[in-house]
Amino acid sequence: MITHIVLFKLIDPRPDTITTTRELLLSMEGKVPQLRYLEVGVDLVRSERSYDIALVTRLDSLEELKAYQIDPYHAGTILPHMRSVCSAIVSADYDSPLIN
Repeated sequence: MITHIVLFKLIDPRPDTITTTRELLLSMEGKVPQLRYLEVGVDLVRSERSYDIALVTRLDSLEELKAYQIDPYHAGTILPHMRSVCSAIVSADYDSPLIN
């Protein structure tokens, strides 16, 4: 299983932007078939080094991660929005043990 974590720093982290962006990320549930797990969290600490939103997903394999990247809903709806509202995006992908 692959864990895919993405952190988003918003250009304008107002509550309405955070809520809209969080809801859009959560909308991938049921629309992106490669996703086995989806979690979206909003930063509570709000320190200078904090990012505003975290996305944690799990996929079955690297092939599924590649398919997720080009999935029509992810690539056509999610990515354009994230690029328009973020000043920075970082990610990490790693092999993780099977999680029930």
